[in-house]
Amino acid sequence: MVNNIKIAFYYFFLSKLPSARFIKTFSNIRVWYFKHVLKVLEDNGNESMLANNIYIARATNLWIGSGCRINENVYIEQAEIGRDVLIAPNVTILSRMHEFSRIDIPISMQGYKKQMKVYIEDDVWLGRNVIVMPGIRIGKGAIVAAGSVVTKDVGDYTIVGGVPAKLIRTRQ
Repeated sequence: MVNNIKIAFYYFFLSKLPSARFIKTFSNIRVWYFKHVLKVLEDNGNESMLANNIYIARATNLWIGSGCRINENVYIEQAEIGRDVLIAPNVTILSRMHEFSRIDIPISMQGYKKQMKVYIEDDVWLGRNVIVMPGIRIGKGAIVAAGSVVTKDVGDYTIVGGVPAKLIRTRQ
């Protein structure tokens, strides 16, 4: 019950505050709330930025490392996000999908598959409009190009892009 009130306050008020691009104070308020009230953001002094309209479900099974920059209109279900991660606007991080194995009943009535948390390691950059599918691991220092759909794990220090995302090159 208490967690529902905390989440409701975030969605009805704090998530609607203007973008941090205009006044940094709004991001600082959201960062403080994520750290001290929701307890989903690491507090080690490394400055984070949280824009407006970030969807975090019920903030269960969510962890965000310090120094992360999460832009507006980002949708996150269950995830562990490392330190110093850049998440561009309109990114979607999914942890579940609809069940669709039966053909005798509509997909909408089949429920969901088992939830699978997404793991994003340190120093990752997710470009604008990226979609990360359930259960994916994105390795340290990886870059995912704008508009990509990540359907397979991404190695450390690699750059991927496309639909589905494929290796473009390594950063080494």
